[in-house]
Amino acid sequence: IAVEDILAMENVVTGFGHPLWKSTHSAERRNAPVVDLLLSSGAEIVGRTHMDELAWSLFGVNYHYGMPLNPSAPEGSLRIPGGSSSGSAVAVASKQADLGIGTDTGGSIRVPASYCGVCGIRPTHGAVSLEGACALAPSFDTLGWFARDMELLARVGDVLLPRTTTTRPQSKERRRKILVAADAFKLAEEETQHHIYSKVSPLVQAKGSLMEKMEEIEVDPYGSGFDRHFRAFRILQSGEVWSELGPWVREHDPVLGPGIKERFQFAAELKEEEIGEEKKVREEITEHLHDLLGDHGVLMLPSAPGPPPDVSVLPPEEVDQLRGSLLRLTSIAGLTGFPQVSIPIGALPGQGPVGLSLLGPPGSDLELLELCKELAEVIS
Repeated sequence: IAVEDILAMENVVTGFGHPLWKSTHSAERRNAPVVDLLLSSGAEIVGRTHMDELAWSLFGVNYHYGMPLNPSAPEGSLRIPGGSSSGSAVAVASKQADLGIGTDTGGSIRVPASYCGVCGIRPTHGAVSLEGACALAPSFDTLGWFARDMELLARVGDVLLPRTTTTRPQSKERRRKILVAADAFKLAEEETQHHIYSKVSPLVQAKGSLMEKMEEIEVDPYGSGFDRHFRAFRILQSGEVWSELGPWVREHDPVLGPGIKERFQFAAELKEEEIGEEKKVREEITEHLHDLLGDHGVLMLPSAPGPPPDVSVLPPEEVDQLRGSLLRLTSIAGLTGFPQVSIPIGALPGQGPVGLSLLGPPGSDLELLELCKELAEVIS
């Protein structure tokens, strides 16, 4: 396994993606419990992995340490691996590790999984312990993992996910309530939409298929193209980040990379009234998704708007636009705390991998992993 540099490892200083954080903190006295649990289950640590600065980015580009190369990108391109758990995804995609451990606050497992062409899970919020991990925004932070295939991703779920809150599927009928998030697919690039539908459509038409009964729905209760999701996530996450990291930033005045610096400035100026308003929106969004999925529904959506962009030709003015598009998709699970699994669904020629996600009700993690395992087998 490869362990992101956000989790405690005995006698190692956690770097959290920033050199000043590393120099202002001491070596850890013990492993994070999740690391010990994996070691006791037979895993072997092969390395510590790169991450985005203070975990507050989705691209995999770190101002201080650089960007790990995406091994699934077309030759000759410099396509981003996604972040913040960039190194763990790259280690798995490049076969340097079988399993990559990381965290997901705003998409930091799901986006790298999609961009690097591997499987990844963001579990139900709170299902897996984050003790021993650096906090970014606690009500959003989750521990997740990557694998090259669904078989291993699900086996790790058997180790890490609590049996008291997750169940195996009871029948094929139960697993067939698959809802296609039509408005989420509108956020994807047209070529990506067509690619995913071309892979999924034959499964819908096949009698007896696990996707025989699919239904298109609109997920955004505001009909805003997930603009309200994005605003609520941005404000609530920023407020929590400032509560967690603001004291360290004020004390040490760290050099912050482009984008990270501006996000901290935005967070420092937030008002409690703004945060309170968005908490209400979060509650509405969560209640609405509960109503849509019930106990057994599964939502299908793209993991990212498209394949990984080439950082060497990405215009600066499009960086914020890309981040906004990503967060409009990832905030569905982020705001609600629902589990989401991303699986690779092929690649666009000359551009790189595309990911497809299934999202289920809270506590359906093991069921979701089994369903994705079956889906991955059929697609391949």
